[in-house]
Amino acid sequence: MQKNSVSRRRFIKTAGSVTGMVLGHPGLWAQQNENTPKTNIQDAMGVKRTAHSLPGAFPGRVIETHHPEAMSDNGLQPERVETLFHTGLQTLCGRTLQECFDLFFTVTDQVGIKVNPVGAGLISTRIGLVEAIIDWLTSCGLPRHQITIWDRFDYMLKDAGFTPERFPGIRIAGLQTMDEAAMQDKSGNPQRWQNSKGQHVSHDQFDQHVFYWADVQAPQDDNYLNQHVFNNKFSYFGKLLTQELTKIINVPVFKNTGNGISMATKNLGYGSICNTGRLHRPLFFNVCTEVLAFPVLRDKLVLNITDGLRAQYDGGPGPAAQFTTFYNRLFFATDPFALDRICHDLLVTMRKEKGIDVNEHPRFTQYLRYAEELGLGIVNPGKTEHIRV
Repeated sequence: MQKNSVSRRRFIKTAGSVTGMVLGHPGLWAQQNENTPKTNIQDAMGVKRTAHSLPGAFPGRVIETHHPEAMSDNGLQPERVETLFHTGLQTLCGRTLQECFDLFFTVTDQVGIKVNPVGAGLISTRIGLVEAIIDWLTSCGLPRHQITIWDRFDYMLKDAGFTPERFPGIRIAGLQTMDEAAMQDKSGNPQRWQNSKGQHVSHDQFDQHVFYWADVQAPQDDNYLNQHVFNNKFSYFGKLLTQELTKIINVPVFKNTGNGISMATKNLGYGSICNTGRLHRPLFFNVCTEVLAFPVLRDKLVLNITDGLRAQYDGGPGPAAQFTTFYNRLFFATDPFALDRICHDLLVTMRKEKGIDVNEHPRFTQYLRYAEELGLGIVNPGKTEHIRV
């Protein structure tokens, strides 16, 4: 059911806003210097852009919706979350729900919803929010079988409740399988995750013609290969992205990773490719910008919705219950870099309010300014628009 149009809602407008190998370790972050490894970013930048290319329909624009009782210890309130979702979407686009759909999609699109399943049940993307997104898409004419909920690791999706039973008719897809047991006991037994050819069982799920190359050699041990599928200098994009999906909705969560954030750009930068462990130390932040510059993401990513219903302000990117709070907010943007810049500032404020020591060195946001230099987003506070509903 469509909620009241945005023209009937009142809002306040402000300018700007004053772990292991799977997740990456904040202590291994890259710092910008002359020794930053070379990458194939120029290959991406040389491809002509489309009408849907980043920063999308609303460069620099970020919408924040808030309801103090959307989620609490008593659980998530679906109707309130749906209202937050509808309000934010309509405020972003200045259109009705159907017109918002028509702006981004056609009924023939294959739409992928990228969730973040890390910290299942605590800080993972809320199932109720994803259900609201799917209800919107289907109410506007998109068949359920053309919707895919996806992440890099299949077992994480299951752990977070993204299953065919919970989402009938919706495809649930991990870009790769990982033998979690072998990773935990470090047995290194390749028979548990290799196929008959001696390759990782997920070898053929990645497109070896579409890749992010970085002059960084990967570790050669079996534990690394189990987790990362390849151990060369190439990080291949999943075939789901290169050959199947035509549009992407990105639904990260509001959380920190050290003094930086693990939100919109990291959800895709490290969630769309394999062989990422090698990238953390020398290129951490750059990956969040450069991977999104490739057409497979740049031209398909039409909407970002950061789930701030429960926020984590320290201990990230893995779950840390003692550092979470019911924030009860959703954030909307077509421009993921503007979104991350606004949310970074809000997280810094939250960390200070919670008594967390904060390092505000520019290196923690340099990747966002880099994105603006590449024409992928707007992050300059004087040019961004932050609307609180």
